[in-house]
Amino acid sequence: MKTIYDYTYAQFEELMLAQNYKKFRANQIFAWLYKKRVTTFDQMSDISKDTIEWLNSNYTVSPLTIVDKQVSEDKTCKYLFKLSDGSLVESVLMHFDYGKSLCVTSQIGCNMGCKFCASGLLKKKRDCTSGEMVAQVMAVQKELDLDGERLSHVVIMGTGEPFDNYDNVLGFCNTINHDKGLAIGARHITISTCGLVDKILRFSKENVQYNLAISLHAPTDELRSQIMPVNQSFNLNKLMGALNTYLKENNRRLTFEYILLKDVNDSQAMAIKLAQLIRGMNAYVNLIPYNEVDENGYKTSNMKTAMKFYDTLMKNGIKCTLRAKHGDDIDAACGQLRAKHERN
Repeated sequence: MKTIYDYTYAQFEELMLAQNYKKFRANQIFAWLYKKRVTTFDQMSDISKDTIEWLNSNYTVSPLTIVDKQVSEDKTCKYLFKLSDGSLVESVLMHFDYGKSLCVTSQIGCNMGCKFCASGLLKKKRDCTSGEMVAQVMAVQKELDLDGERLSHVVIMGTGEPFDNYDNVLGFCNTINHDKGLAIGARHITISTCGLVDKILRFSKENVQYNLAISLHAPTDELRSQIMPVNQSFNLNKLMGALNTYLKENNRRLTFEYILLKDVNDSQAMAIKLAQLIRGMNAYVNLIPYNEVDENGYKTSNMKTAMKFYDTLMKNGIKCTLRAKHGDDIDAACGQLRAKHERN
């Protein structure tokens, strides 16, 4: 049965009108869902009985349940959810000085095949609906409600390639951003892509304020094609061309995600090539310590090497950050917890 979370506010208004309900009913129902955060339609005390019956006959509220939850020493929480068809997805809640950020999964498995990624071990079965992504956020927010806290940021960087599920991801962002939804600021929502050029060009025309992050991980076509098969379809020349188009169309700063892999992409020469590749762009680099995955053999760079890489970028005029590790004691890499459950 379809989840009510699948609808954006505009779509739900249209649905209510099509069912001969007044438009204000959409506002009432969304308030119950996203402000009061009810778990059943029967809790909606000011909604007419016939409307409740219609909702119960056609929709569910949440399509998922929590199967497992791990909490790391740094309080990072990793959730494993089971969807209505039995599929498993993960979300990771991280705590920062600026707020609480949830990493959301957009697909059941992933077909991008990045060699270092745990998610790539699990081939794509299907896309998540927008409602299944919303439900991940709602489940975590309801837990935070118990402590009077709220999510401030959402990143779509879990299992899957978000732009390979473009329409559902944009619908999801619309719902959590909408003031009738969770009202998470557009500039606090980040969509990550490994470089689907056609979708980047489409996204550049959307006229939205969501952040765009590019999983780059290599500054040359030779290396990037070795570790990221997507580069064989959309090489760096095509990718950088699309990103420059995006920057012309949008007054938004890009983020380049760069996982540091020991003796693969972490040399000083690679840092210089990376600086040359992105110099002059309104962008910064987020250097990420690698969460090691037993199946692929890649290792994380040591801190000395990582700091040298960081210093080289800064000296070459590239703004960057070196992310602290989060949840590495609880298999923080996307797909690890799910894979363990599927093997059991």
